Amino acid sequence: TRAGARLQVLLGHLGRPSAPTIVAQPVSGLASPASFQPEQFQYTLDNNVLTLEQRKFYEENGFLVIKNLVSDDDIQRFRAEFERICREEVKPPGIVIMRDVALAKQDYMPSDRMVSKIQDFQEDEELFRYCLLPEILKYVECFTGPNIMALHGMLINKPPDVGKKTSRHPLHQDLHYFPFRPSNLIVCAWTAMEHIDRNNGCLVVLPGTHKGTLKPHDYPKWEGGVNKMYHGIQDYDPNSPRVHLVMEKGDTVFFHPLLIHGSGRNKTQGFRKAISCHFGSSDCQCIDVSGTSQENIAREVVEMAEKKYGFQGVMDFKDTWIFRSRLVKGERINI
Repeated sequence: TRAGARLQVLLGHLGRPSAPTIVAQPVSGLASPASFQPEQFQYTLDNNVLTLEQRKFYEENGFLVIKNLVSDDDIQRFRAEFERICREEVKPPGIVIMRDVALAKQDYMPSDRMVSKIQDFQEDEELFRYCLLPEILKYVECFTGPNIMALHGMLINKPPDVGKKTSRHPLHQDLHYFPFRPSNLIVCAWTAMEHIDRNNGCLVVLPGTHKGTLKPHDYPKWEGGVNKMYHGIQDYDPNSPRVHLVMEKGDTVFFHPLLIHGSGRNKTQGFRKAISCHFGSSDCQCIDVSGTSQENIAREVVEMAEKKYGFQGVMDFKDTWIFRSRLVKGERINI
């Protein structure tokens, strides 16, 4: 009976139309075509959402772009709420507002031109709608299963680079920031809020690196400075094939937390916006990162949380993430 059910799922995939073309510009290599036949799917789950070709592509490369997934109306609402937060018209509890290190010495004026990123918007109902969009959760479930937690929301407002190259984000793996396991039940949804290409700092990914291990991270030694908590991998191969993801407004990329990725500097005069959320299965377990390469980021996160909430000496890395997580679908199990 079980084998028969799986056969029905497979036949359903084969009967669906081909996966949409992923718009990406190669730099020193191409993403692997979805032409292999894995013995067993490791990174995607059985359902009727992804086509067989889409599953193969994600299994091999660790990312998948879905075109025109989020509506213009929703993106405009997210943009308007972000601007209200920047103008301090609304002050959601728990939200973290960040400024680019190159702009930090300027006099602060409540404006979206002074903010490079907001994080932890789980208490802002308007922005948190992104994490509840059915069109997003439909795909998230392909990676996490039916019980889904929103772990970390961000709206990124990459500023024009002032010559210091600080608008770059070093190559990194998102799992470095999370104490949750297993990693295969975690996925990021990252939606372009406007046209994004190499000029304004699109995402660059190293296809297939999700199959590796979590690497040590630390601050890169950049002359112009590095933004707070922008850790990067210290020992990646600079000759690894890369793909720059050119995306239109509403396009959404889903990627594995071990996929090595980053973004270039914004060489335009405008701010490049994207909204994202990391999702995980609610039966993921929190681990103790003591004695691991994650100790450095854990220490920074705890220090920031203690300063913000005034809980000196009573919080640990796991606590900081439990405060942020919200159930978005199914049952909350272990987190």
